[in-house]
Amino acid sequence: MIGNVASVGVGLIGGSFGLALKRAGFAGRIVGVSSPATVEAALARGAIDEALPLAEAAGQADLIYLAQPIGRILDTLRRLDPLVRPDALVTDAGSTKREIVIAAAAHLTRCRFLGGHPMAGKEKRGVEAAEAGLFDGCTWVLTPRSPGDLDPDFIEWVVKIGARPVILDAAEHDRVVSFTSHLPQLVSTALAATVGENLREHLEVAGPGLADTTRLALSSYGLWRDILATNTAAIEGALTAYIAKLEHMRDNLRTRRLEEEFAAAAELVSRLRAQRSAAL
Repeated sequence: MIGNVASVGVGLIGGSFGLALKRAGFAGRIVGVSSPATVEAALARGAIDEALPLAEAAGQADLIYLAQPIGRILDTLRRLDPLVRPDALVTDAGSTKREIVIAAAAHLTRCRFLGGHPMAGKEKRGVEAAEAGLFDGCTWVLTPRSPGDLDPDFIEWVVKIGARPVILDAAEHDRVVSFTSHLPQLVSTALAATVGENLREHLEVAGPGLADTTRLALSSYGLWRDILATNTAAIEGALTAYIAKLEHMRDNLRTRRLEEEFAAAAELVSRLRAQRSAAL
């Protein structure tokens, strides 16, 4: 039974998790662990009920939610074991999973760990951008090392806050998101950088397509640095496949072979939109 939650990191994801729990009827206490300015903002938003240092928050929590950048999640996992209650569950929101799951197995011996990744976010960061509905209709990937890691109480709350749990192996998760999340970010960034380098004037001569396809380029490198560093091999594979597709398109600009690519692309987008509509 989850009665007290410690959110280590109360920015966009951690803050939204607290707000979503409260909207779903969570009656326990939510404690925030972060910088003084961040926890002050989180308290003002109502995302947390109290702010405490990590040692105090972890010592009284049934659920410890690591909603930090990946590098800091790894660092917290190295320090957490002496602080936790033996019956506590630790989970996380890291965008890559393999290194986090390995670190948890190596450093957490006194409590349970369940890797997690809510597929939700915004270009804006910080608790100021947090919202209770951030997880509505989103996929929440869980990466247990064994079936016994799947905590039914936590999964029930994932569903209550509007998300859809999906269970994957950590390595498979990282391969999948290299195509569904990491590649789109790099494509958007590369497109915006290419246009910026080659078109210094007349940006007014652009339709909504450029704005739509470069939306993700607003994301900061600081957020993505750890993602790229902890999923390098899978991302290299996704980029290699994408570059090959671009080269194929470049080589066939004057042929009818691109008709097949347009049809295949439209079919995928239709599936994505139907899936998203069904989830909402």
